[in-house]
Parts: sequence; C-alpha cells; structure tokens
Amino acid sequence: MRGFLASSIGVATAAVLALPLALPTPALAETAPVTPAGSTQSLPLVPLGPPATRAPGVPGMSASPGRTETQGLTAREVKTFSLVGVVWDDAATELHGRVQVRTRSTRTATWSDWQDVETHNGEHAADLDAAERGSRPIRGATAPLWVGESDAVEVRVQAEPGAPTTRAPSRLPTGLRIELVDPGAEPPATGSDGKNTGPGDGKGEVAVPAMTMETAESSAANVPHASLGANEITALDKADSTADAIFASEGELSAAAAPYIGPRPRIVTRKGWGANEGLREPGFVYTSTVKAAFVHHSASGNNYACKDAPAVLRSLYRYHVISNGWRDFGYNFAVDKCGTVYEGRAGGVSKAVMGAHTMGFNTNSMGVAVLGTFTSTNPPAVVVDSVARLTAWKLGLFGRDPRAKTTLTSGGGNRYPKGKSVSMNVISGHRDGFATQCPGAKLYNKLGATRTASAKLQGRP
Repeated sequence: MRGFLASSIGVATAAVLALPLALPTPALAETAPVTPAGSTQSLPLVPLGPPATRAPGVPGMSASPGRTETQGLTAREVKTFSLVGVVWDDAATELHGRVQVRTRSTRTATWSDWQDVETHNGEHAADLDAAERGSRPIRGATAPLWVGESDAVEVRVQAEPGAPTTRAPSRLPTGLRIELVDPGAEPPATGSDGKNTGPGDGKGEVAVPAMTMETAESSAANVPHASLGANEITALDKADSTADAIFASEGELSAAAAPYIGPRPRIVTRKGWGANEGLREPGFVYTSTVKAAFVHHSASGNNYACKDAPAVLRSLYRYHVISNGWRDFGYNFAVDKCGTVYEGRAGGVSKAVMGAHTMGFNTNSMGVAVLGTFTSTNPPAVVVDSVARLTAWKLGLFGRDPRAKTTLTSGGGNRYPKGKSVSMNVISGHRDGFATQCPGAKLYNKLGATRTASAKLQGRP
C-alpha cells in the first residue's frame, strides 16, 4: 500500500470534490458549521491543607504532620461531565505522586469512593521530534478516567515522599488542572451503512448527507472502502478483502502476489462514533508503511456499557486534543469490550497514518487501544478475537506476518535511545517499546495467542 509523510489537505479535498454527488458541491461548502459536541471544564488545582483543616468525614491521603505537598479541589458541583483527567504545563515533567478523584453520579445522586487515576501517561504521545509537538502546546497529563455522567467532583494530588523538586519549593508540576470532559449527546443517525450504494438518480450519482468540509475530508479518506458519509465500513470475507485491497492500492498490489490479507472486520467510522472533526488539526500525516502494531489499553477503567463506547471515544478524543494538545485522537484504532472496532486517528483505515500512541515508535507502526484497564482484569475473549482480526487485515495490507519480528528505529524514549534499531514482534505491547505497564499484564499475556490467530486469519501456513 502507498505510504508517505505528508499533509493531505489538498488530496482529501480533491477526493471530495471529484466524487459524483446528488447534492451540488456548494451544499458541502455552505453547510452551517456544526456546534461542537461536548465540552471541557478546566479547573486549576490549589494547595490543600493538612487533614485536620479539612471538612469532617473527608479522608486525607496522609495523617502525618510533615506530609508532603498536596494540591486539589474540595467537593463542588460542576457542569455535567463523564471523564476526568489531570494535566499540567510541561509535558517533559513527570508527576511523581498519587492522583485520586471521587465524583457524584447524576443518576443516583451518590458519591463514588475515591478512585486512583493512572499518573504515568506521557509514553502515549507523539515522538519527541515529531512536527505534531510544534503545532500547539503539549501538556503533561494523567491517563483519563471514565466515571459516567456526573455533576460534582473532588480531587487530590499528593507528591510522593522524596519526589524530585520541579520548581522550588514544589514537588508537583506547575499548572495542575483537572479536566472534566462531557462527550456530548449521541449524534443523529445520518449517513450510510458503508456499502458503496445509495439512492441516486440512475446516472451514477449517490446522495450523501450534508457534512462540514472537515467531516467530508475525514470520510473521503476511506473511499473506496465505504461511501462518502458512511457510519461504518462493512466486514468482508477474505477473498473480497483481498480484492478490495488490490482495487484500493491502485495497482501496487496484484492478485498474482497472493497477498496474505485477513478478512476485513466491521469498522465504525469517526462519523459513526460522532467525532467532531472541527477539533482536530486539518489534514493528515502519513508514514511510509506499517511494520508493527502496538496494542494498548486506554487505562480509563472498565465501568462503561458497550452502548456508551462512542461517548467514551468522544471523551478520549476531546481529552487528547483539547487537554493534552495533540493534533488528533492518539490511536489508529480502538476496540471496546464487546469487540467492536472503531476508526481512530483520521486519514483512512487502510493507510499508514502517523499516530501518537507509542512514544519513540510511532513511525511505520499502528496503535490499537482496547477501551478499559487490564492490569488485573482479563480482557474478554471477543476483544482478543477482534484485535486478531483487525491486525490480520491491516498488517496484511502491508505484507506483514503477525508471528514475525521486525526492526524499528527508536525516536527516543525511556527504554531505547533515539536512533537505536530495535527488533520486536510485529504485534507488540506498548511496554515492548517503552518502560510502562501498558497494555496491562492481563492483556499483554494474550498477545501470543493474538499473533497465532492473526496469522491463521491471513491464511499463512
């Protein structure tokens, strides 16, 4: 498949304008901008006094007179939100400490127990020298935590004893803020089911719903796998997946090559899960190929229903772009706990899109995030199966054997220095490229079975 490092604003726009539409071209250009779904409340944290000075019945994190520095917010009502995270000014500064939140449910009007938020999240980011880091301020951030619809919050951040001083006399990063993300309502069910057919006038014209130019740009990147405006890309069997890949490659693949391409899974598009395309930066960035797939967990908790997965994705997307300062959603794909596969970063599901998922190894790789936390919880079997199916198809497009090894060049990180050639599995866990617990021990332990299943789906002997 083609791969290149470039901004594709003109390419995608040309694809939109070249398509035969029942709606006249001005309909796309004149569509009123869609009001951004959702919102982000960003509240600065303040120093908290010792437990004795706090409200009765609110537990402190330490009762010692000489306890270390703590910042946070006392319990307060806020606008409705569903996901929380803590950010700070400098992405290069680590938060050495503990972050906890408790929230009040809008459904039950009861407060949750204190919940820990994963503090080590900087490894999910663009490479150190990536252009993405220069386009807007990049902030340090914890992992996000899905808490469900809530209307009140309390947060505390305590520096761990002996933590290095980030600025005298503080041991916590500067500019600590809590981000309260509302994913917004489910978008209206408009668009096609992904098949390359639709109502028209019998002259080859296909009617599509009105879209903003940003939405059309994102959707056009998936043509011809789905029609413009599709909410999903339909599943194909192995034979049709191979034929579809050959057609989409514009001659760079051939039937004579007998490529090992797995059956394409059903993929919910960005439009299908309600991505507000006005949030991300315009255009797409590509690498030359896809040599490896890195498997992650989102570390956002398992307390969500599968019907809520699109809302979780809209929240993560907003957190990545608005709170962290990334150009777009960090991962190339996401998989919910019921096994549904979702398009992640915009640019086309079959293309080599540059992500921000594995610092140091985003070039020539793809990132797949399983929504949830799998440190001590086993991933459902349907999740493992979906990751195998997705990688069998996507890695097959680039001629990769899921059981093989590949060599990637490090862009710099805490495990491998910049410029070092590293041999790793074609299907790897995030921890293989960076010193991290991601994707959680329980999910990481399933990767061996995933490689075997993925290669079998490709039809490899």
